Amino acid sequence: MSIHFGVAYYPEHWPRERWETDAKLMQEMGVQVVRMAEFSWFKMEPQEGLFQFEWLEEAVALLNQYGIKTILGTPTAAPPAWMIEKNPEIQPIDHHGRRRYFGGRHHNCHSNKAYRVHIKRFVTAYAQRFAENPGVIGWQIDNELGNSHEDLCMCGSCRLQFQRWLAVKYRTIEALNDAWGTAFWSQGYHRFSQIIPPLITAAGENPSALLDWKCYCSDLIVNFAKWQADIIREYCPNQFITHNYMGFNQKVNYYDLGTLLDFVSNDSYPAGYWQKTPHQPDSEIAASYDVVRGYKKKPFWMMEQQAGIAGWEYMARAPKPGQMAAWAMQSVAHGADSILFFRWRTCAMGTEQFWHGILGHSGNPGRTYQEAKTLIQTFAPYMDEFEGAMPNPQVAIVHSFRQNYAFDIQPNHPELRYVEHLNKYYKALYEKKIPVDFVQGMDDLTNYKLVIAPLQYLMNPRLEQHYMEYVKNGGHLVLTMRTGVKDETNLCMTDMELPGRLGELCGIEIPEYDCLLGKKGGVLYGKKEYVIEKWCDIITLQGASLIAEYSTSFYKQSPAITEHMYGEGVAWYVGTEPGKELMEDLMAYFAKASDIETLGAAADGVEMMTRESDDKVWLFVINHTRDEQVYHLHDRYTLLEGEKEEFLNPYEIQLHVKTKHKKG
Repeated sequence: MSIHFGVAYYPEHWPRERWETDAKLMQEMGVQVVRMAEFSWFKMEPQEGLFQFEWLEEAVALLNQYGIKTILGTPTAAPPAWMIEKNPEIQPIDHHGRRRYFGGRHHNCHSNKAYRVHIKRFVTAYAQRFAENPGVIGWQIDNELGNSHEDLCMCGSCRLQFQRWLAVKYRTIEALNDAWGTAFWSQGYHRFSQIIPPLITAAGENPSALLDWKCYCSDLIVNFAKWQADIIREYCPNQFITHNYMGFNQKVNYYDLGTLLDFVSNDSYPAGYWQKTPHQPDSEIAASYDVVRGYKKKPFWMMEQQAGIAGWEYMARAPKPGQMAAWAMQSVAHGADSILFFRWRTCAMGTEQFWHGILGHSGNPGRTYQEAKTLIQTFAPYMDEFEGAMPNPQVAIVHSFRQNYAFDIQPNHPELRYVEHLNKYYKALYEKKIPVDFVQGMDDLTNYKLVIAPLQYLMNPRLEQHYMEYVKNGGHLVLTMRTGVKDETNLCMTDMELPGRLGELCGIEIPEYDCLLGKKGGVLYGKKEYVIEKWCDIITLQGASLIAEYSTSFYKQSPAITEHMYGEGVAWYVGTEPGKELMEDLMAYFAKASDIETLGAAADGVEMMTRESDDKVWLFVINHTRDEQVYHLHDRYTLLEGEKEEFLNPYEIQLHVKTKHKKG
């Protein structure tokens, strides 16, 4: 049986006599799988060495009777009070040198040896107990690794592990001093043992040291996950291992973490209470799914899909009728093979009392339950067909955790955020109904007609050569402002004018630049003036052609955006951050020049996305607005689900299919 729909379930929060009622309601809704126990360490081990798995075995067995399988979570995001009492050093130290205490979650240091011993003992017993359980199909390691405590941990254990990590990387303290530029402000070291985590300083912090710290923290989290994955693999070889990611979250390199997993999962709360608007823009939601798909270049699971109002101290807007289903199928459209709604029943206790689920506090089925049931009944028959099918975009956007780390350390402009900048390029393509992949810079780019590589701040010779070969062989590449500024150690380049060796590729030099603090600028593109933001590279042409020029400041009439033929391809350089209108027009130009096909035409708020198997293409058309919409497709498809072709009701989801033409 393929698994496609499920929920997060917490039987320990409710009386035993309620469990069978829940199982029956789940079965009627179409639930096939639950995730359980990712925060239940105290319930499973109330005292050190006293394992009480019987309640969980009972829940798993009951659900299995109703045809519902279980994913078990390792509860290492919530070590119990008895453990903290015995080993208080497990609790993390933050950037200010303050202890983060028991009473929430993620109150743990990933490097602490005592904690690792507790984990090994518990996870071993846990895995052994459920290895042959017929109701258990897989495991989720921890929960949202890198979430909750902002600084991760800077305790004595982490200091020692950081020093060891640096010693392995640099081998000699002299090499580290060179890489970090410690000649500045008398920061030189004689021994690795002198180095401490980046606790708060009197003034300023070393950017190179901070970059290494962020990379070390990512490696530590990956190692922490591997510590558990190795145990589970030993005892449960027939059960899968996954972890629930958080889109673009940058605490841990998800590409690296993905190497441990059978597939990646994701958590999505488009109307989370932290949003500045009623819900996250649809393009940003789509981008987060596309990057999750890119972490292993395969379909993923949605381990937590928003089901109702989200909130801790305060709450977000309620999903409109049909909106929850639209969000869920948006996940599927971008590569999710399975959707688990969070959560089954709204909790009556603790921090997440107002994080609403499929059922409300009363436990009675209502609107959300009926919507989820209808969604599953409608789309479950198709899910087996396109399971494993992938989108096949002609456009890629380069994404990098190291670039993100570097801009987090030195954003250059107070409002410049790495992921937000990428999302501006993504949005312009999304609104033109052009699917996108996210890739790493060194990935094989040959199958993409157009590659957009924003903010290539950290550069190295291998990546330079990779981009040059891609364009030379016929590729179309967009590079942007702040390219080639630093080397891999986060030191500024000094041997050439910006953008370094990529200046040859782009046919330009950048001897000067301007940070647009507190103002916006303008460019002339075609016969129209457009708004630009945040930054201006002042470009000198070295063989490139000008396609847009600045219209403001002392560099008025100098190049802002350029085009350069290189080998069989084209390299464009965008020396600023385009405003919305300019971005839309530029993307139209780049797409046309690269012979990019669009899926169709429709108003903003109508999404189009495809998944492809060997012989079929499925097209999803989703109306994310509360208004009726019309659309037009640029190819012939057969409508499988939907009331009327090329017409959408509010929040309606339509599914189309076509058969691929066989070559030859």
